[in-house]
Amino acid sequence: MFPLLSKARRAVRKPSAPETRTLDVAGRLMPLTIRQHDRATRITLRIEPGGRALKMTIPQGLAAREVNAFLDRHQGWLLTKLAKFSPDTTLKGGGEILFRGVRHRIEHTGSLRGLTEATEVDGHHILRISGMPEHAPRRISAFLKKEARADLERLVAVHAGRIGAKVSSISMKDTRSRWGSCSSGGNLSFSWRIVMAPPIVIDYLAAHEVAHLKEMNHGPHFWALCKRLCPQMEEAKTWLKRHGTQLHAIDFG
Repeated sequence: MFPLLSKARRAVRKPSAPETRTLDVAGRLMPLTIRQHDRATRITLRIEPGGRALKMTIPQGLAAREVNAFLDRHQGWLLTKLAKFSPDTTLKGGGEILFRGVRHRIEHTGSLRGLTEATEVDGHHILRISGMPEHAPRRISAFLKKEARADLERLVAVHAGRIGAKVSSISMKDTRSRWGSCSSGGNLSFSWRIVMAPPIVIDYLAAHEVAHLKEMNHGPHFWALCKRLCPQMEEAKTWLKRHGTQLHAIDFG
């Protein structure tokens, strides 16, 4: 987020339709959405979760030349921030995928049918998949969803039992804005991508949402309960902050 030097008052007008364009960041083409907001007094530029797109909010009526100048000035900032993402990640034979925090080499079995399985051979972690190579992303994501549900259902049951909380339902989603959520009705939802993270991170996410069954806020009592359920909370939060966007960047098609 960057401040705009000029903060002149403008008359309130009906917001214009968002502008979409493609921004070239050192050869990397990024979709960019520019929205005008009548209450904005500065320009904000954000990288969408996963590093696949950019979102910009500008004051109503800001001249195009100022928008372009701002983007030119922050090319270096964008390049630095986007370096953490891996846009060329491919889910094919010989590639790699994280599973419970461990890198697994993707290996095709050569068979058109068969279960996807994670195994270890001579000290090497391997994810074996069958079917046509072009179907690899779909098969891998289906495997991760299944394993994520198994892990989270087990962990949620453990944490909920410790505090006497009732869980109505658990669902798996592919959300980009949050890793999990908890409704007032006891419905928990999680991003299945979390299963690529280390076990302590998966455990933390389960504990976090279960804690919301008792504390529907992020106040001191909530964090104390969350840490009681997951003593390694701070370590898990740090891992997510450093590596979470990389999990969102993987394109499963």
